[in-house]
Amino acid sequence: MLIKIYPENPNEKEIQKVVDCLRAGGLIIYPTDTVYGLGCDITNQKAIEKICKIRNIKPEKANLSFVCYDLSHLSDYIKPIDNHTFRILKKSLPGPFTFIFNASSAVPKMMNSNKKTVGIRVPDNNIAREIVKQLGNPIVSSSIHDDDDVIEYTTDPELIYEKYQDLVDIVIDAGYGGNEPSTIVDFTGDAPEIVRQGKGLFE
Repeated sequence: MLIKIYPENPNEKEIQKVVDCLRAGGLIIYPTDTVYGLGCDITNQKAIEKICKIRNIKPEKANLSFVCYDLSHLSDYIKPIDNHTFRILKKSLPGPFTFIFNASSAVPKMMNSNKKTVGIRVPDNNIAREIVKQLGNPIVSSSIHDDDDVIEYTTDPELIYEKYQDLVDIVIDAGYGGNEPSTIVDFTGDAPEIVRQGKGLFE
């Protein structure tokens, strides 16, 4: 199903459709402040496995991000952080960053893996955040990659729908997506380290 939702003013009825789909174990393709993402409910193990199958990765090795509404759920998924780190997050989010932290004990059970780290995203996108807010918990997410060697990410939602309509339940058309991924910053060492420079400028 292809659903049109406008980022400036997301239609509540359409958001509810997406949330119901996620609660039922469905997969969605949705906009972020960077590239389009493939997502499911964080609490649904079978849906997470489906994402891994589409991406052709093993669940125990998957580097999937948790997309959150804000920082209020952080302590559920990551080990405690100091005030300085929290201030950095507050300043940078919502924004085009993926921050890697040491995972709390809840994450391996959730992901059915022995993952020690987790990527956290709070995208600056009304649609993505509204979905997570209504759902009541984060969604597990992976970027939509393109088979094209030149263009790494697919930006046209109609082309995304053509390609993925048999693999996912809903594709959200929010207009053209970006072609630059998030900046990944690793907070698991002594000092933050930029692992991938993307759209966000980390200071």
